[in-house]
Amino acid sequence: MNTELLLACWGMMTLMVLVPGPDWAYIIDAGMRDRTIVPSLGGILVGYLAAVAAVAVGVGAAVAALPWVLIGLTFAAAGYLSYLGIRVLTHPPSLVAADATGLRDTAESAAAPGTRPWRRLAQGAGVSGLNPKGLLVLVVLLPQFTDAASAWPIPVQLAVLGLIFVASCALVYSVVGVGARTVLRVRPSAVRTISRISGAAMIVLAVVLVVEQVSHLAGG
Repeated sequence: MNTELLLACWGMMTLMVLVPGPDWAYIIDAGMRDRTIVPSLGGILVGYLAAVAAVAVGVGAAVAALPWVLIGLTFAAAGYLSYLGIRVLTHPPSLVAADATGLRDTAESAAAPGTRPWRRLAQGAGVSGLNPKGLLVLVVLLPQFTDAASAWPIPVQLAVLGLIFVASCALVYSVVGVGARTVLRVRPSAVRTISRISGAAMIVLAVVLVVEQVSHLAGG
């Protein structure tokens, strides 16, 4: 593939990932609540890898052509984000005094089901996998960077471009999650405030998804 095309795709994808959305809210909560963001980040990436695979084999285009599927994804994503947001608001992380490596979670928080790695992995995959905007981005934007004259088949090009998108997600969300941990250590009193903001953001984003979908249906 053309190097300039790959760089242009990477730049566009990075800019899109930098726009705050459900992934941001979720990874910020993980950074504030968990000892490590790896399970949550891994879940987000798994969800997007599944979407990339679907786009590469043509499923993404088929889904985009079926409005009722996208409507279902939108409402499922809104419901899931609302559930996660409510959990964050009702069970914000709590902290005790700092140890040698910084602040540590209380035993109750560390033992909470929501902080188990496998559950965080599944939640992260749900946040990204149920994000209809993410799927639309992969379906609508990626084909614009393919080259019909390339020796690589189109599905292979789509897979490579999709992996660039996933790599951009990994880079940006790692910085966001680690940044949340840094804020936690520097300003421990801000942990509940930021956690509640991220929880409220999930609920607001869920409402926005529903409103946008309803507006689209009314306009159509």
